[in-house]
Amino acid sequence: MNNLTMGWRLARRELRGGVRGLRIVLACLALGVASIAAVGTLRSATDAGLRAEGARIVGGDLVIAAGVPVPQTALDWMAARGARLSSIVSMRSMAIAPNGERTMVDLKVADAAYPLYGSLTLDPPGPLGEGANNLPPVALDALAAQRLGLSPGDTVRLGEARFAYRGAVESEPDKGSGLAALAPRALVPMSALEATRLVQPGSLVTYETRVALPPEADPAAFAAELRAQPFADNGWRLRLASQGQPGVNRFLDQAASFLTLAGLTALLVGGIGVATGVRSWLDQRARTIATLRCIGAPAGAIFATYLFQVLALALLGVVMGLIAGYGLTWAAAWALADALPVPPRLGFYPLPLALAALYGLLTALAFALWPLGRARDIPGAALFRDTIQPSAAGRPRLGLILANAAAVAALIALVVASAERPVFALSFCGAALGTLALFRVAAAGLQAVARRLPSRRRPWLRLGLANLHRPGAPTALMLVSLGIGLTTLAAIALIQGNIRQQITESLPDTAPSFFFIDIQSDQAAEFDRLARGLPGVTEVRRVPSLRARIVAVNGVPAEQVQATEDTRWALRGDRGLTYAATPPEGTRLTAGQWWPVDYEGDPLVSFDANLAQGWGIGIGSTITVNVLGRDIDLRVTSLRDISWRGLGINFTMVASPGLLAAAPHTNIATVRNDPRQDGTVLRAITDTFPNVTGIRVRDALDAFAALLGRVGTALSSTAAVTLLSGLLVLAGAVAAGQRRRIRDAVVLKTVGATRAQIRRAWLVEFGLLGLVAGLVAAAAGTAASWGVARFVMRTDWAFLPGTLAATILICVAITLAMGYAGTALALRAKAAPLLRNE
Repeated sequence: MNNLTMGWRLARRELRGGVRGLRIVLACLALGVASIAAVGTLRSATDAGLRAEGARIVGGDLVIAAGVPVPQTALDWMAARGARLSSIVSMRSMAIAPNGERTMVDLKVADAAYPLYGSLTLDPPGPLGEGANNLPPVALDALAAQRLGLSPGDTVRLGEARFAYRGAVESEPDKGSGLAALAPRALVPMSALEATRLVQPGSLVTYETRVALPPEADPAAFAAELRAQPFADNGWRLRLASQGQPGVNRFLDQAASFLTLAGLTALLVGGIGVATGVRSWLDQRARTIATLRCIGAPAGAIFATYLFQVLALALLGVVMGLIAGYGLTWAAAWALADALPVPPRLGFYPLPLALAALYGLLTALAFALWPLGRARDIPGAALFRDTIQPSAAGRPRLGLILANAAAVAALIALVVASAERPVFALSFCGAALGTLALFRVAAAGLQAVARRLPSRRRPWLRLGLANLHRPGAPTALMLVSLGIGLTTLAAIALIQGNIRQQITESLPDTAPSFFFIDIQSDQAAEFDRLARGLPGVTEVRRVPSLRARIVAVNGVPAEQVQATEDTRWALRGDRGLTYAATPPEGTRLTAGQWWPVDYEGDPLVSFDANLAQGWGIGIGSTITVNVLGRDIDLRVTSLRDISWRGLGINFTMVASPGLLAAAPHTNIATVRNDPRQDGTVLRAITDTFPNVTGIRVRDALDAFAALLGRVGTALSSTAAVTLLSGLLVLAGAVAAGQRRRIRDAVVLKTVGATRAQIRRAWLVEFGLLGLVAGLVAAAAGTAASWGVARFVMRTDWAFLPGTLAATILICVAITLAMGYAGTALALRAKAAPLLRNE
């Protein structure tokens, strides 16, 4: 009989006795696998929904977006090939109620063919139709209507036109997730656009042509053929329904990546629980293993016996996790229904489930091989001694160490290969290993300090310190298991706190009160005079503004530029562009020099230094931008360090005057005033200039803070899963050492120790464990939050002592609660049965 056969037979016999002692292994694996399976399944279900509803989400099988209307020749060409077309015009505007109340709205002007896919639902029900009192209709987001105090039939002013309020927009087929919405929706018919006089030369307007193709047409081939036509414009942005909303897809990818890594953190902590549970379980079987070794059982057979049992339990835990994760997907889809762009198509998706199962099995193998190797290589006599004095010779042989390292390497490779951002995933793996090592070093340091402290007269204090460094003390295990979860929680809390403090609580002193956009050139002088003359106004700044789309960098098309992940955003969509003869106030050049005041040569540009570094360009590089359908080459002559935190007027590109000054454009202005005069300033400017839109900075920040709060809740929930895993491991560690604690309590009570002394000794032990774990978690969480803020989010970072103090207090409270529970159970044990057995 070979070792595998013998091991399998022995494993089956032992498994008949149940899984008592390995429940912590089941719970830890199930929790980690469930979180990963839920995230993966929900992402796949959302992807399926996006693919099925792609045409509805983007508004057509193909969408052409540009800063100017698509020419009639292009429309005729598409219509001749059986396409149905719908035109949409989007812009920002001010909606003004009869009572003078006003709010910024995201205005959509739609033609009669809208929507090509899906349906628009209003309250009261029915089509947009005709307005009351011979006025065109307008439908508003319910929040905007409530803010303006409107009822159906009331008059609303948009630009220079008046509309009759039709009702609230309940559902909009092409709204997407609304992740980037800065204002509520307003919907009006195309026939009313001209009367608003909102569209002026250079206005911030987006023109979209939605295309519904015949069923037999291939959208990708149709788009390629369209691109090849002589009337095609480089300024067009073509989006296929299969691509969905790019912003939505990126958000979902990043969210899924983060949540998966959070699940992996929980699984990592669960892996520690696997190692703890396996070691405790093997300790309980020490006599059985020793007996088998003494009667001649080969070491390989013993190793196979317990490896088969661990793998069987791991499979059971993985299955439990998959079932729980699949169930959580339905709950998460219901809870996130308002945040997701489409209803997820819930069903069976084998790939994310298989990936979660593989994660679980590799984690179980990586953390179980080391304690299993100890059972294989230590002789029977040593295992008998281990019941009283654990053996120091616990390192497995080289072959098993290499197998363990291979399992860890495979787990890391799986994390990196399956991640949306491999570099970030690899950094996560390195940070996880570093954090584990940090807590292990902290445990060694705590034990060394406890060992070297001078003896105290108080026996309970001496006993509590000795418990930290005695042979077999679970100091390292408890620090690691609790510390990893608290580190994650502290890091997320600090990141949230920093963003909230910088965006909402610490509004920069230099931040303006308002942004005003779409100021026409012939209105600029009057705007300055009016704004400066308003009560409470202390500063008015105005600069020219054009919309430009970067189409090439050094001759390379924008979509092919090798940009870093954090700078790729600037290559998508339109960018703001201004021009200036002299450096704007506060300009900090990092390279190159500004052009002369009287420069009249080829167009030059001063560019954002951070973007230049991310794109690998510098002085002398050429950036090609499309302005109003015309491609213009801009040569980089200087790089600027831009501080976005001040919330003033900043542009990634500042060009030289000349060619751009002659192009149709508008102006953008900032106004700083006494907050008590906000209503007066907004009312005066928008009444005088109906085409101008005012954006109150505080309102925009409040909207961002609300979004941040929703995102923060999701992040905190993922951190809570990791902390729950840590609590499971901590409970397992306390349970694993409970037999020793009962024996110690009995012996101490027999020799005269009081219950109060024993209780104080263990509270000293667990209190110091919690304090050190909290301090290290606070330090690690601080470092992690600083790294994310500086290198991922590219923002300033502030130290938040209150958050860290709360982390430390939580850690101490948890460990003291666990320690008190274990101590209370040990003190209840009767002395006589234990002493008779000994």
